[in-house]
Amino acid sequence: YQRRVREAVVSTQSTGGKVRTDMCFPIGFQDVITIDKTGEHFRMLFDVKGRFLIHRIKKDEAAYKLCRVKSLSTAAKGIPVLVTHDGRTIRYPDPSVKVHDTIKLEIETGKILDY
Repeated sequence: YQRRVREAVVSTQSTGGKVRTDMCFPIGFQDVITIDKTGEHFRMLFDVKGRFLIHRIKKDEAAYKLCRVKSLSTAAKGIPVLVTHDGRTIRYPDPSVKVHDTIKLEIETGKILDY
């Protein structure tokens, strides 16, 4: 881990499949954090008191994220669209996915793996 702020800015961290070098970039619930130098993976969760908790995960778990479906609608030309809790918009979801369901989302491609 870093000892100084300068080292923290220089090291790269991957959040949501994108490399972030800004140490002030916000991290949300269920986000996956990967530290390239150490090869460690973490998931941001809540503890029993509602505070953020960083939970260490394995590499295979870092490939997906759990998202809650906030709304289902149709876009232009009748394309079905769902919106998740973190603001992602997914086109052509499975017709059996409903509002308030939890979906397993692959981070690299943005595709729904399971629901």
